Formats: sequence, structure tokens, C-alpha cells
Amino acid sequence: MADIGRHKLQVKPLESTASLKTAAYVALKRAIAEMDIYDQSQEVRLDERQLCDALGVSRTPIREALALLEQEGFVRSQPRRGIFIVRKTRAEIIETIVVWAALEGMAARMAAERASDEAIRDIAATFDDIPPESLNERLDEYSDANVRFHQAIIRASGCTLIGELVENIVVHMRGVRKVAMRHDGRAEQSLAEHREIIQALQNRDGDRAEKLVREHNLGLARHVEEHCDDLD
Repeated sequence: MADIGRHKLQVKPLESTASLKTAAYVALKRAIAEMDIYDQSQEVRLDERQLCDALGVSRTPIREALALLEQEGFVRSQPRRGIFIVRKTRAEIIETIVVWAALEGMAARMAAERASDEAIRDIAATFDDIPPESLNERLDEYSDANVRFHQAIIRASGCTLIGELVENIVVHMRGVRKVAMRHDGRAEQSLAEHREIIQALQNRDGDRAEKLVREHNLGLARHVEEHCDDLD
């Protein structure tokens, strides 16, 4: 695996039968999306040689994959410095959350009105393995479940376009939610709001589901603005 700052990019050697550029792109994009890019103040620099060793390919497909990722806004190249994973400023993060709030709010309405009972049950079961009394001792686990919860709502909407529109900002939402979850009381508030959202989905109340999801996300935006100085 490739060491990147204090992180390790979780990648595996590529299958020789795959298009190496495409396979490298998919592997790197997945690994970046799974990183916690906001849990440190320093930028995360990518090392081409380490990525080549980790993926078992030459530099050409790595460079081609990184070029695609730069076009999508996941990484940026800095002359004489290298390639870095993109970290948004706090103002940009807040703007991103507002956009997510609008899109997921509509997804929640569509999920309440259209999703199968099984899909709603799956959303409701997201936090079953994390008892409320152990929430603060399992924040990392809860943070991961939190992201799955929001992604499940989007999938349950059945709207492919919403899923495509949020795909490239999931990495930022995941990292910011994890940072916010470390603040006192945030996890408990989050869980309580999730339960209200689940109830609205189970009641097939599209108006309320949309409103609750939108307010839940906008609450995160306010929290970042008021408490997350470390994101500057």
C-alpha cells in the first residue's frame, strides 16, 4: 500500500486483463473517496512511484488516471510540488453542503413516494448495530454508517441523475461529517434527526422527509460555519 502523508491509500494490484488506465482511475478514485482528508491540517500529496508499486503498473496509466481525477476535481497538480488531493476551504465546504441538502432533500421526497418497502427497511436498519449508549465510543463506526445512510436515501430515490451529481462531492461530505461528529453532542443530535427522517420515510410522507433531510444538512452547514475553525 502507498504511504501518503500520515495516511495509507487502500489500493490493490490491478488485474492484467483490465484497461490499466481505467482500472487505475477506478482504484484511485475509490481510495480517495474512502480517505479522511479533513482529519489533518496538511495537504495530502500523492507519490507516483508509491502508487505504481501499490497498483503494480507503470507510471503511464497512473498519470493518465490522475489526469482524469484532476478534471473531476479530486486532485490538483502544482508545478514543482506534485499532485495533491483537493481539500475545500470552509466556505467551499459550506456551499457544497447546501447543494447536497437540496439534492438529498429531493431524493428523500422521491424515496418516500417511490422506494420499495425493502429499501426503506434497509435505510432504517443502518444504525441497528450501534446502540445509542455506545455512540460516543464508536464515533468512527457511526460516521461511516452516517455516510451510508445518506447515500442509501439517494439510491432509494431511484433518480440516477441525483446520484451522478453528488458522486464527486461524497468524499468531502464524508470527511466533513466525520470532523463534525467529534464535537460534543453532535452525534446524539445527528442520530435523533436520522430517526425523524426514517419515520417520515416509513410514513411515506414526502413533504416531511424532504424538509427534515434538507434541515438536517443545513444544520451541518451551520455547525461547520460556527464550530469548525480547523477546516480553514
